[in-house]
Order: sequence, then C-alpha cells, then structure tokens
Amino acid sequence: MVRPTQLLHPARTPAAVRPAATVLLLRDGADGVEVLMTRRSMTASFAPGAYVFPGGGIDAADSLAHNQSTRRATQSDLHLTQAIAAIRESFEELGVLLARRTDGSHLGTDEIAALDRQTPFAAQCTAQCLTLSGDEVFVLAHWITDRDLPRRFDVPFLVARMPAGQQPVADEAEQFEPVWVRPADALARHDAGDFFIIFPTIRTLERLQAYPSVQAVLNACAVNDEPLFTSCPRAGLMNGHESRHMEHEPPFGELALVSPDGQIVHELAWQTQRPVPLLKNVQRLTAPNPGFMTGPGTNSYLVGDPVGGHIAIDPGPDIPEHIDRLWRAAGGDIRAIVCTHSHPDHSPGAARLQALCAEKPPILGLPSAPTSRENSRFTPERALADGERLVLQGQDGATHTLQVVHTPGHAANHLCLLLEEDGLLFSGDHILNGSTTVIDPPDGHMGAYLESLDKLDRLCELHGVDFILPAHGYVLGDLKQTPDNPSAPGHGGARAAIAHLKAHRLAREAKVARAMQSQPQGTMDDWVKIAYDDVPERLWPVAKRSLLAHVERIQSLGGFNL
Repeated sequence: MVRPTQLLHPARTPAAVRPAATVLLLRDGADGVEVLMTRRSMTASFAPGAYVFPGGGIDAADSLAHNQSTRRATQSDLHLTQAIAAIRESFEELGVLLARRTDGSHLGTDEIAALDRQTPFAAQCTAQCLTLSGDEVFVLAHWITDRDLPRRFDVPFLVARMPAGQQPVADEAEQFEPVWVRPADALARHDAGDFFIIFPTIRTLERLQAYPSVQAVLNACAVNDEPLFTSCPRAGLMNGHESRHMEHEPPFGELALVSPDGQIVHELAWQTQRPVPLLKNVQRLTAPNPGFMTGPGTNSYLVGDPVGGHIAIDPGPDIPEHIDRLWRAAGGDIRAIVCTHSHPDHSPGAARLQALCAEKPPILGLPSAPTSRENSRFTPERALADGERLVLQGQDGATHTLQVVHTPGHAANHLCLLLEEDGLLFSGDHILNGSTTVIDPPDGHMGAYLESLDKLDRLCELHGVDFILPAHGYVLGDLKQTPDNPSAPGHGGARAAIAHLKAHRLAREAKVARAMQSQPQGTMDDWVKIAYDDVPERLWPVAKRSLLAHVERIQSLGGFNL
C-alpha cells in the first residue's frame, strides 16, 4: 500500500453514496432493440438536462413490499428491493407500471392515468389487486458514482420489457420528453451534440447495442442473476479536458494511484518534454520513441527524493534530449541506473546518463545471455542478484527500497523491481498496459515467462502490491476492495492484472494447439492465421514470434512433435 506521505494530493473523503435504482425499459423495434429515455429537468441537482433512464432513490417502503411482488428463485432480497424501487420510479416519473392483474394482464395507459402518482405506491397496487412484476426485472449493470462528485449514488441499472399497451407519459416535473431510441442512435446524437448523456449512460448504451433483441438482453442478465459488470469510474484530464474511465480502460490504474480520492488533477495526455509525477518519490519520463512496438514510448522512472537521491530505471534509447531531461528531473543526483533488460529501447541510454552525473552512478542489471540478438547486447557494471535490495535513505527518514526480481521470459536477462515501502512493481516489458509483450525465441521463452508471472503474483500477494508501473503505457492496478472502492477486485488490482494476463496467454496457447491439431503438417504461416485470427493481419509477422514460443512450450509439455 502506498504510504500516505508519498501521495501528491491531500487526502479527502468522497461523498457518501446513496442507494438508488434505474431501469432500462426495452422494446424490439424495426431495426433492433430500443430503450426508453427521458430528459431530466434543467434545474435538477444531478445531471440537469441529461437524457436518462427512469429511476431514483430507494425508499424504505420498497423493501417492505416483497410480499406484493413476484420474484425469481435466484433473485436476492437486495435485487428484489431494487426492482421494486425501479418499478415505483417508472410509474411515478413515466406512468409505466410493471405490475399484473390476477389474470396476468397489465393496466392500459388510460387506467394508469386514473391513478395518483403522488399517493403511496404499494397501497394503490393493493387496492387495484396488482402484483408487482419483480421477477421480470433483471440487473444489467452496477454503477457507483465517481468519487469527485458532490452527490453520489450506488445504482443498479436494471432492464425490463416495456409492458404491452402502455405509453410513457412524463411527470413534467422531474422527467420530460420521453423518447424511444436505439442505443447506437442515442450515442450518435450525443456525439453530434444534441442529446446530452452522462458517462454511465454512454457506457451502458455501448454494451446494450451489442444485443440483437430484448430477449437476448434478458437472457444474458438471467445467467447468473448478477450485474454483467460493476464500475466506479475515475476521472482525469486529457489535454486539459475532463476524461472519465472504467476499470478495464488503460488510464484507470494511473488515476487510482495518483488521485485515489477522485481529485480531477492528473493529465493523461502523453508527452515527452517533462517528467510526470506519480508520487512524491516516483516520476515518469517517457522517451520520444513512440511506435508500433513501443506504444507512446519507453517509460523511464526515477525513484527517490532530493535528500536521498534517485535510482533511474530504464534510461531508454540513447536519445540525448531524453537523457538530459531525465538527469535534470533528478536534479543531477542519480545514485544508480538500473536496466530491466538489454533491448535497444531500454538500456542504450545508460552510458550517456552516467556521463552526465558527477558521481558516476553504477549501471546495474543482468548481462545479456548468449541467446540475445546482436542489437540487444548489454553488460552492466555490476550484475544484480535475484532478491537483492537497493536502498535510498530519503527525506524525513523515509526509505525507498527496490527489491530485484529476476523474471526471464521476454528476455533471458529481464528483471523487475519492487518498491517495497509503497507496494509498487516496476515491470519493465514483462507486463504492459494495453498490449501483451512479445516472447521472441531463443532469448524469449514462454515457459519461463509464465513461471515469472507466477513468481510476481506471489510477490504481489506477500507485499500487498496494488499497482504495476510498466515500461510502456499507463500504470495498471487499483486499490484493494473497500466500501468506498467496491468495484476493485478483492485481492487488489496488481494481482488481477497478472491473472488476466496469464489467462490471456493460456487461452492463446490453446488456440495455437488447436491450429496445430487442425493442420499437423502446417507451417507457422498457416497456424498464425488460425491462432491469431482476432489480430489484424498486419501484426501477424510480430505475432509469429510469440507463436513460435507457444509452439515450443506445447512441444516441451509433450504436445505435437514437428
């Protein structure tokens, strides 16, 4: 866990969340699924003027109305309460009533108009001999309002089929202008600027547009009777403009590290001119070498502070202006230079950086193996040992300890570094954000790579690591699950990222095995078309490197002999 003393921004307590419920009323239109949306009042305290789905706060009476509702055997008490709240809100706001008479029929629009939307809801249903259709309301998603907002809600986004014979009639107080719209059309109108919708609505509509029919939506939700996804987004700045992101999106982990309490202060746009502070004791400077293999560029990191000096991790390619900026960001006080591995976008800048420093810090790492390519040769001044610790004594008595972790796989001499006091893993190229690293035999080895992932997982568990700082891309991870962070994986974001990466690799290997089995006399060119059919063809030449690594591992495990 990151030490509070190293956080860039003062801690603050986000607003407490209030329980609420919203419902997507769906129907099958001529061109696919349509959803009912309405415009909120321009004077509303939350999302004024936005087009939304009907809903509102959960009342105490909603949990007392279980005996007035049908329910599924797998429907929890909580989800039933939420369904009843959504049924009540859709009646109060739009005059839509998800309830049935004893013969199974719905009230018509005229009959609903005779009811009083201001009178207690449950009592009116009892008087009309109506049973609420709680079993027909399913949970699609679970949203928790962003931490930066003054009013926050814990909201299931529910789905239900629009009752036949009913027409929405807005209350003209909270909701206006009910409209049926296809998700894709709502998103297009929002992009055009004439249909304002907020972030959770956007992301929910994006998921919804993948379903061909209302029944397909309901079937998907019924499988486990739990939300298909849960999210509490985080916000930063992209070129000075507010930018929100869900847990699976690349910037999320970085925002969780830099602004754990939701402050919208961190700039996410990539730039190479100046260092990006991530913590008081961690800076990132991205080299100006963007490209197909390097993404936005190679991340160089500085760990330390002005009192204890700094350790530079991955000085990157030998680009003079980048090396000069790295040296200046450290105030010229660099105590050691560590290269995670020998590849040309990581280690060549080490000698130039050392030459700039008055005290000539040692260049550390592991020497290249004989299997390395000619352009990836590297010999450190001192070889680091697995488990070795590099320690800086910083300001106010703080220490910064980097533990060395040998992680062969991407390269035979690859290592990662663990900042023990703050639970940060500097992963080099072993774990990237937004892509998987290439395993290129003979220096790359898939078996060693997967074993190193297991090693890192054990290390993250032991040290409570929440965040991974890769050599390419944003920080990965999240804080551990807490009442204020309910969408995080229970064991923390770093281990979740490792588990996801390993599962992806094994799934790819299974596809490779199937390709080999389907074409036992095939070539690498034949197999890549099958095993990487979800990857653009222009990437197949690179994919064939990792394909070979998978083939070698399959053979080593007693698979196909070629």
